[in-house]
Amino acid sequence: MSLTVLMNAGPWLSVPPPGYGGIENVVATLVPELRRLGVRVVLASVGTSSLPVDELVSVFPDGQFAQLQRPYNQVCGVAQAHLGGVVRALRSRDDIDLVHDHVEAVGLATLAAMGPDAPPALHTLHWDLAKHPALYGTFDGGDRVRVNGVSASQLARAPEALRAHSVGHVHLATPLAVGADRRPAARKGDYALILGRINPGKGQDLGARLAQQVGVPLVLAGPVGPYHRPEDLAAAGDEARQNPDVRFFLDEVAPHVDGELVRWVGTVAGQERDDLLAAARATLFPLRWEEPGGTAVVESLALGTPVVATARGCLPELIEHGRTGLLTTDEEELGELLLAASLLDGRECRREAAVRFTPAVMAREYVRLYDQVRQHATARRLQPA
Repeated sequence: MSLTVLMNAGPWLSVPPPGYGGIENVVATLVPELRRLGVRVVLASVGTSSLPVDELVSVFPDGQFAQLQRPYNQVCGVAQAHLGGVVRALRSRDDIDLVHDHVEAVGLATLAAMGPDAPPALHTLHWDLAKHPALYGTFDGGDRVRVNGVSASQLARAPEALRAHSVGHVHLATPLAVGADRRPAARKGDYALILGRINPGKGQDLGARLAQQVGVPLVLAGPVGPYHRPEDLAAAGDEARQNPDVRFFLDEVAPHVDGELVRWVGTVAGQERDDLLAAARATLFPLRWEEPGGTAVVESLALGTPVVATARGCLPELIEHGRTGLLTTDEEELGELLLAASLLDGRECRREAAVRFTPAVMAREYVRLYDQVRQHATARRLQPA
């Protein structure tokens, strides 16, 4: 395949990330499969990115994620500086056939502002589309800039102007799904797991309270703001409360964390994370927002762990109730479903993942979208005035 794609992962974390990093993990999952299909990939990330690619473009030597705890007027130039480097790279060369962008808001706006002579672009929407109404409600990428979602439910909630530029959705994937149906079952523990960044939308406070009520041990695994370990947060002192996620954790979650029935273990990565996920009786998603993509959901299925969740966002697209998980619209019912989750067969979860959520499936879908974006842009450019 003769195709060169500039993959813009952004300036916040390396690819792959050292631990938590939703978008960076998606890019790290997608790129190797694209290259196996013959796509040449130029990665726009930070200098410490170690993912094998054909070329790396960077402005910052290392990830800038820690900057996000600073006030907006001190950090707002970070993403713009990175995008400036991307624009310079695109203007200095003519071998980029398409830009695949993953940088929230500013990536989309910058690529649209480059004008009709820039390469076609596909911007993947990884987040809640209600976040930027001024941008999404008035967006005009012409015939050159298109968007895709990570679930059908996400795009269904998009403003009309943004939805008019959509070429569809591609569900997220995980390398853990490869051969998942042939993997031996892990020995299950008695605990449930909430995996991901701790914030109000993920509902860790609700999960901790319900776990205490029904007596199911619960492990909370994920960072609190920029703090990846309990000792890091403790050492930060009162200054840490400037971060809204830290305030949420200290005020709403920590009162339920007793170190025995409910534990916060911080960020876990690599094999430790996989082992923790595979041995859980269930993963719990007590969502208070419309989850757009659900990376942790497909990882849970790939490791044979059923999902217990509120039926919001993409969850009904990913989970078959009664087979691969248990869904409810009543958040108070989640505690009872945790007790029932042990009746589900983890083999069904792994079979589903092996069919639907492998990196190869995701890469083929993106190549299809790349062709669609390029063909549309070319056809419009060739139309007579």
